[in-house]
Amino acid sequence: MLDSIQNIDFYILDFLQAMARSSFWDKFFSFFTVFGNAPMFICYTALFLVFRQTRKEGLMLTGGLTTGLVIGNLILKNVIHRARPCWLRPEVTLLVKNPSDYSFPSGHAIAATVFAVILIHTHPKLAYGLIPAALLMCYSRMYLYVHFPSDVLAGMLIGAGIGVLTCYLTPKIEKKLNERKEKRSII
Repeated sequence: MLDSIQNIDFYILDFLQAMARSSFWDKFFSFFTVFGNAPMFICYTALFLVFRQTRKEGLMLTGGLTTGLVIGNLILKNVIHRARPCWLRPEVTLLVKNPSDYSFPSGHAIAATVFAVILIHTHPKLAYGLIPAALLMCYSRMYLYVHFPSDVLAGMLIGAGIGVLTCYLTPKIEKKLNERKEKRSII
């Protein structure tokens, strides 16, 4: 079964390499994918934490993105050990630095999806920009031949789950914290 999935993955990646590649898109996706690196998400989240009116979103992003990092990059990648497509087919010219960690799941897809889900939940009008940005980030990982489509799909599903769970748990955590605060003020 895993061989069948990998064959389909390579079929899609090879199709993208044959049909979608152009100098414009090579430059665009090589540049765009950088916005999905961990240091960039740390910067985005820090901006939300700095301002009082967006601090709640910043805390939600911190929790969601940290959970995604732990589940995706620290646990699943190191348990599954899936080689990246660029490692299996080194003859494909990479447009970005060859990643050193494993392929499954895509950390960029997890982070972009967590980020989009949380911010769309708190500010629905941002969906018009965040959904296309997240999808482009996910697509860039396949276009650049550093992830299989199944890595990206899994990353999106994991990211959506973490984002939804974060949005669900946040009011419950706030309620508990407020109850504790009230008990302390009474004493």
